Amino acid sequence: MTEKLTKDVPYNAKVTLSSGHAGSGWCMKVLSPALSKSIRDAGAMFYESGKPTESYGMGGSIPFLSELGDMYPESEIVAFGVLGPDSNAHGPNEMIHIDYSRRLTMALAHIIQSVAN
Repeated sequence: MTEKLTKDVPYNAKVTLSSGHAGSGWCMKVLSPALSKSIRDAGAMFYESGKPTESYGMGGSIPFLSELGDMYPESEIVAFGVLGPDSNAHGPNEMIHIDYSRRLTMALAHIIQSVAN
């Protein structure tokens, strides 16, 4: 990567590279059937897409989640986020979709209540 960025730089520009902070990656464990069901039920209750709730990995990882997993290895850690229509995560015009945020808050309350029983 260093060679690609520093070789034949146009307009005699000066390119300086330095190492930055790199956090540990995190991979979510397979969830218990009870938590998986609670998440699916909450998705069906509070989102009107008509599609079953799914999960997927996106972008980089959040190093804090890896640290939590190391501290509490028996815990089930789930990361939720709001990327509704027209969201632009981490962009200069980043916004939070109010309706998706409201639905996520209700879904999280349902999930917490259902697994607390």
